[in-house]
Amino acid sequence: MKQNHPKKVRDLVDGVLLLDKPVGFSSNDALIKAKRVLNAKKAGHTGTLDPFATGLLPLCFGEATKFSQDLLEADKTYDTTVHLGQTTDTGDTEGEVIDTRDVNVTLEQIHAVLAQFRGPIKQVPPMYSALKRDGKPLYEYAREGITLEREARDVTIHKLELIAYEAPFLKLSVTCSKGTYIRVLGQDIGEALGCGAHLNALRRTQVGALTTEHMITLEELVAHAAPLTLLSPVDALLSSFPAVQLNAELAKRFLNGQRLALGKEPSVSVPAGQGRVRVYLDAKLLGTANLGEYSILQPERLIAFVAE
Repeated sequence: MKQNHPKKVRDLVDGVLLLDKPVGFSSNDALIKAKRVLNAKKAGHTGTLDPFATGLLPLCFGEATKFSQDLLEADKTYDTTVHLGQTTDTGDTEGEVIDTRDVNVTLEQIHAVLAQFRGPIKQVPPMYSALKRDGKPLYEYAREGITLEREARDVTIHKLELIAYEAPFLKLSVTCSKGTYIRVLGQDIGEALGCGAHLNALRRTQVGALTTEHMITLEELVAHAAPLTLLSPVDALLSSFPAVQLNAELAKRFLNGQRLALGKEPSVSVPAGQGRVRVYLDAKLLGTANLGEYSILQPERLIAFVAE
């Protein structure tokens, strides 16, 4: 007779974990592992890192998942090693070598080529990517030997610096807009140098305002006696937005979704300018809002609790 085991009860966990994703883990694998360790009910990550890549993978739990979209839209910074002279079908070390060429490039040529890729550029997404066509990821087509036409997309390379060149390895630091494929950037740099290339290593070091400063490994998370203490607060995702402090009465109205005319509230200090802000009652985050003309505060995403 089949026994029905009671379903494990998950905890309501709120916060952000700055994970140092290891090589060989997909972003989803890393999320599932961390979610299990923290026994969290709700979790999500903020932008995929390829399995061969390492580095900063912010994981959002509970109420923090409401703000994860902000990191998906954020600029990101990477350290990468480009292997010149070898092209692979995936653009990284996980693929098969499909072309080998001699590497005869000078530092002057490298600097000249890198300059071509700074600023707004167009990129053709790789076939080995999670982008979907007719509901099916491109990488599934690629594994079947099918290559589809892909439209070039506009991305921006804010920073592209040469860290070191020890032939055939080119070490770079890149800060880029959302939607940028560093694998494609490496390949395109290799083609511009006339020798082809693929990524040998990739490490993400910054997502928006989040850095590696408080990053931890999965091993450290698993071994920690009190892993919940490793979480950063929800508003770690919102540090780039100005803060607005409300009193108890205004906070209650805000959490009920009401627009607030802050210009008429002498007790509230209103930030200069317009745009997104984070809203507090004392040290308690209430959510985010848009501060508009005439200091009108429009609630946007609210934390799920009732102000005391």
